[in-house]
Amino acid sequence: MTNQSTPTQLPHHRLVAYQVAVELLLGVKAANIRDAKLRDEALRAAKSAVLNIAEGAGRVTRADKGRAFTIARGEGLEAFAALETAALVGDAEAADVERCLPVARRLYALLTGLLR
Repeated sequence: MTNQSTPTQLPHHRLVAYQVAVELLLGVKAANIRDAKLRDEALRAAKSAVLNIAEGAGRVTRADKGRAFTIARGEGLEAFAALETAALVGDAEAADVERCLPVARRLYALLTGLLR
């Protein structure tokens, strides 16, 4: 029987990469990118990174996990690049890029580790 005060953990909840991807998603959202297309691209990619990590955690074979984690790694980079691009053209603040850069680096490193 499950304790009602403790939420049931699923496989993706135990992955640090999932937690870091959520942090990146929230950072991208908080950046409030002014260009609608770049904002949409950044948010879609950040959401995809989160979802692909969850998918990979639920897969059984190493190949299936690797495919999902590879996609998540690329999506994390794309989300950060969209934020970075927005800042380059004045549609986001450089401070948001600086705040999200360590998170994006950590996510990339964690997912690279999961692929080995």
